[in-house]
Amino acid sequence: MTDKALRYRIRPDGPWQIVLPGIYATDRGRLSDKQRAVAAFLYADRAIAITGRAAIAWHGLKLQSDERVDVLVPLRYNRCDAGFVRLRRTSVKPGAYYRDGAVMYAPLDRAIVDAVRPLTDMSEVRDLVASGVQRGKVEVWQLNRELALGSQQGSARLRLALAEVSDGVRSVAEADLHAIVAQFRLPAPLYNPRLFVGSDFLASPDAWWPDAGVAAEVDSKAWHLKPADWEHTLARHDRMTAQGILVLRFPPARLRTAKRDVAREIRSALAVSRGPLTHIRTAPCR
Repeated sequence: MTDKALRYRIRPDGPWQIVLPGIYATDRGRLSDKQRAVAAFLYADRAIAITGRAAIAWHGLKLQSDERVDVLVPLRYNRCDAGFVRLRRTSVKPGAYYRDGAVMYAPLDRAIVDAVRPLTDMSEVRDLVASGVQRGKVEVWQLNRELALGSQQGSARLRLALAEVSDGVRSVAEADLHAIVAQFRLPAPLYNPRLFVGSDFLASPDAWWPDAGVAAEVDSKAWHLKPADWEHTLARHDRMTAQGILVLRFPPARLRTAKRDVAREIRSALAVSRGPLTHIRTAPCR
């Protein structure tokens, strides 16, 4: 195509639009996520793979939208970021790739690690880690392996989030509870254990102090439930209470805004508890 023909198509009232330097869309509409990924991959020219949030979304995890698209490129590469494209230089290539048409995507473990490194908000880090682990899309050992392979820069928050998940934490709200336990030096509970009465499964509370017979539940429909399942949660609480368990219930927002009060309530519950409930058998989170 000649320069003249191209200029004609990208004129202000023309049918095409400039997406990135040297990259054009043949319509004037808003780009889809896939079109943005294709444009970013083509712009990078020597792209290795799409990574970060764009790759996480491609793997099927719903996240808060982000206009930027991260692209892995070789370590010594002189092209600059442009528009919504952020070039991530690396000497450690992913061990596998996923192709979708013209675009290559990094595996989910690499995409999560790359997305987390620049974050400073611990809740965002927990959100990304929990989104993959809780939904069974990625294992903790895979994230630990990927973290060990790359740079240690920006890894502290990810290591903390992985340690929480290894303790049994499965959501951001549960991680907030985990942080309160540590901050106020409360006795450490088991997270997401399975409780049995005889051979019958009773419940899997978010936190459980077996020596006290106290359980804590984070009442979060967003993380644990579909709206139609809310009654099942209430029934689970009732089953535990009927077996003599003291059940504490905390909404996620309270774990962030009233930490001291939450810690005081947990400490008080542990102090007035009737001790171990010997008829309840505990199996740690797998």
